Amino acid sequence: MKYFNGFCLKDEFKLFSEYIEDNAFTVAGFSYGAQKALTYALKKNARIDKLQLFSPAYFEYSEKIIELNLRAFKNDKRKYIENFLKKAGFFNEKYLDYECGESDLLNLFTFDWEIIKELNNVKIEIFLGEFDKIIALKKAEKFFKNYGDVYIIKKANHFLRS
Repeated sequence: MKYFNGFCLKDEFKLFSEYIEDNAFTVAGFSYGAQKALTYALKKNARIDKLQLFSPAYFEYSEKIIELNLRAFKNDKRKYIENFLKKAGFFNEKYLDYECGESDLLNLFTFDWEIIKELNNVKIEIFLGEFDKIIALKKAEKFFKNYGDVYIIKKANHFLRS
């Protein structure tokens, strides 16, 4: 299984062990990592049977909101990351990776999910938390149901935890 980490995270795949299908033909990612997983699946020439997207970072932020987030990130990266993850519903220092940069944050907010239409012959599973305060949940659900199986985890946050 090929896994892609969320924004400013490392090794958090352990948090999704109950959902991850761990085999050679599965690609998975959490949040920002879901964007990377999709991009990887589109570019990879090897066999991929399943793409698992955990709380894919599906945003509909205005340019002004994106600009405010980028400014806050520039002003105090550590504080921004910690606040972002606390809002997401799970903060644990051991999963933090401060190597992420401003371009990662911009990509997080501006990713074009429409490229999912180009993915063929791959089963897609999308896992969303019912109480996710990070993404545009209802819009994400509506969008992704056109491309795969959407699972709403009851009483769960962005990290699929209650």
